[in-house]
Amino acid sequence: MTFKVTSDSFKDGDYLGMDHILSQDFGFGCAGGNKSPHLRWSGAPEGTKSFAITCYDPDAPTGSGFWHWLVVNIPADVTELALDAGNPRAPKLPPGALQTRTDFGMPGYGGPCPPQGDHPHRYIFTIFAVGSATLPVAADTSAAVVGFNLHFATLGKAAIMGLFKR
Repeated sequence: MTFKVTSDSFKDGDYLGMDHILSQDFGFGCAGGNKSPHLRWSGAPEGTKSFAITCYDPDAPTGSGFWHWLVVNIPADVTELALDAGNPRAPKLPPGALQTRTDFGMPGYGGPCPPQGDHPHRYIFTIFAVGSATLPVAADTSAAVVGFNLHFATLGKAAIMGLFKR
């Protein structure tokens, strides 16, 4: 069985709906619902002890992309996250899961909001099958350090991509 990820919120390669776009509370000029999409995965490699999820925009005009969401330490028996699971005020993540700091400067999902008139940006949601139950990170750990830890602990990964342009 191949490790794969799907979503009830969007199809791979399709545009993300306004529910998933950054809200006006962030001050970047978008007015979406800022809800993380539903994600479901299957076919994790043998030896998987936990999962991690990232959402990354490689097209952001920063020189290094933009990290929109990072979740680690998702228990190995979990294969799905509900719509809006990335909301730090909603208890939708499984026990033990930890959201870490995004490029917005805090843990939790921050939706797409590319510059007005820019080309469509890619938002890559990646599920990592991790060979350890927990990663040595905290809620204020940067995306780069989370990525460093994932690099050495990942057994496999699967991704789904959404687009957005304004």
